[in-house]
Amino acid sequence: MGINKVILLGNLGSDVNVRHLPDGRPVANVNVATTETWRDQDGNRHKHTEWHRLNFFGRQAEIASEYMHKGSKVFVEGQLRTRTWEDAKGNERQTTEVRVLNFEMLSSRRDGESPAPYPDAKPAESPKAAPAKEKRGGQGDPDAFNEMDEDIPW
Repeated sequence: MGINKVILLGNLGSDVNVRHLPDGRPVANVNVATTETWRDQDGNRHKHTEWHRLNFFGRQAEIASEYMHKGSKVFVEGQLRTRTWEDAKGNERQTTEVRVLNFEMLSSRRDGESPAPYPDAKPAESPKAAPAKEKRGGQGDPDAFNEMDEDIPW
């Protein structure tokens, strides 16, 4: 038994690219950057950016392509997948990607649109009423997380 789980919080490096599989299902791909900064013992600031390729499938691919754009901040939960193929010159190539299982958009929509729930989402009666699963994968109210702070007793 093993665990294959990836959690990322980063920014999209480009707009989402969508294509369709032969059976018509949408697949979306995009690269996301995660950046860490630190100071060394001499006080010098350092920065390291790591790039991750994300793969969205089905309805998640449609939502990602419609609402996310270059620079969008996103929280992602997924699994690592490694693909191997042969390039045009006959060399074996390999890449490791993140198959997105759940995600939450943390940036507001482009062009000043209101950050209302997504078109096919049903509004929850209260932040407590929505199951945790609905807050991921492009469903639920993205502002519900901020409203939860009012219910915390400390």
